[in-house]
Amino acid sequence: MKTYERPITLAILAMGGQGGGVLADWVVTMAEAQGWVAQSTSVPGVAQRTGATIYYVEMLKPSDGRTPVLSLMPTPGDVDIVLAAEFMEAGRSMLRGLVTPDRTTLIASTHRSYAVGEKEVPGDGIGDPAVVVAAAGIAAKHTIAFDMQKLAEKNGSVISSAMFGALAGASVLPFERNAFEDAIRAGGKGVEASLRAFGAAFERAQSGHTEPVVRRAEPKSGMPPHTVGNRELDALLTRLHAALPENVRPMAYAGLTKVVDWQDVRYGHEYLDRLEALHQLDVEAGGAAHGFAFTDTAAKYLANAMAYDDVVRVADLKTRASRFERVRKEVGAREEQLVYTTEYMHPRMEEVVGTMPARMGKWLIANKRLYDGMDRFINKGRRVRTGTVFWFMGLYVLSAFKPMRRGMLRHSIEMEHIANWLDIAKAQLPTNYPLASQVLATRRLVKGYSDTHSRGEAKFDRVLSAVPLLAGRTDGGDWLGRLVQAALADEAGKALEGALGTVRSLNN
Repeated sequence: MKTYERPITLAILAMGGQGGGVLADWVVTMAEAQGWVAQSTSVPGVAQRTGATIYYVEMLKPSDGRTPVLSLMPTPGDVDIVLAAEFMEAGRSMLRGLVTPDRTTLIASTHRSYAVGEKEVPGDGIGDPAVVVAAAGIAAKHTIAFDMQKLAEKNGSVISSAMFGALAGASVLPFERNAFEDAIRAGGKGVEASLRAFGAAFERAQSGHTEPVVRRAEPKSGMPPHTVGNRELDALLTRLHAALPENVRPMAYAGLTKVVDWQDVRYGHEYLDRLEALHQLDVEAGGAAHGFAFTDTAAKYLANAMAYDDVVRVADLKTRASRFERVRKEVGAREEQLVYTTEYMHPRMEEVVGTMPARMGKWLIANKRLYDGMDRFINKGRRVRTGTVFWFMGLYVLSAFKPMRRGMLRHSIEMEHIANWLDIAKAQLPTNYPLASQVLATRRLVKGYSDTHSRGEAKFDRVLSAVPLLAGRTDGGDWLGRLVQAALADEAGKALEGALGTVRSLNN
């Protein structure tokens, strides 16, 4: 029998709800049942997904009747096994020095749970998993990586069960498979589901099969159908197929689906009216030579602009049955369990006025004293429990204002904003096709709700202010794209201000 002169060290990086503590307990229970001395400690991470909790386990088989003394914390360069319950946590474990090429087996789930730092970036702040893959190939002695979250959900369990199975399948601990399974049974909770996930992960780890890790799943955009069995919707599809080129139809179909869901079929026809008119201008500007990029870009961003987030939309989304089911699935609630969701909402007077009829809303804005007085009462943060009858019915009634949306002040403001934006793009189309297409793409800056929407719209207007300076340049579209990237780089807009200064200097 092999003797161990030093402890086997194991670090588990997991977030709340992923069962990192349970996994550590299973490892300790298994080791002690096999006659080893084992100890686990934990260092909590920060809340709201800014860091995972590190569970550290050491184990050693006693020799000569002496009980070993075990460490409380992992030491960089001295960890045998690292288990990461999320892929970027695997990267952070390497940055911490826990993974080393001479001794560490890295076991990681390839799924993503985005950190606050990734979410708060105005643009695409998602970390690149390819960097982690490349680093693991250098930093780790051996790597086992696959989507353990998906596998666990498929078997009705949580990721800790799959990670335990991957640990057993990696054959890096001196214990047989039945020792691992006995530890799960000793836990006494969700045993059958845990064993199913354990077994599936064990087989996957043993197979050595790898799967590509992508930054994000590419959206599937097949050709739209010709019929969905509804007369009104089929009329929209007939228009789409008849009026738009084949390569534009998938994006146009996605946009059409979005605006119809946001409002109604008539709104879908309004979307196609605008898109067909833009496509005709695209044809006249020689868009065929560009693959009708102008029309394709319009299909995407026009839909986003027309389906803006307002209080009616927010109320509608928060009271949909599909959302409650998604939340239940995300928290792993069982059928007999009740789930109450608390929403943090901070309405402003702008949102209240936006739901009023246009004339009334303008009148109230003009009466500043009354407006400010109402704002002091309304502009407060509120915790809304949508699982209660009172708050659910309040939001549900608000979502019922949907048929009246066209008469609201917010709608008239958004339609005017869209018209001005499209006029700028159309003015550039005959002489500078790339710039015109990029003007449409700047709409990606406008997103979200309340303060987020206001900040994005302010940046959008500042970026478009540079269009006259770029109109005569063959690289005008490229420069406008750089301004968009600068606007997305930081919330304060410092990068955008610097980029605008550069554009102004081009004409000096």
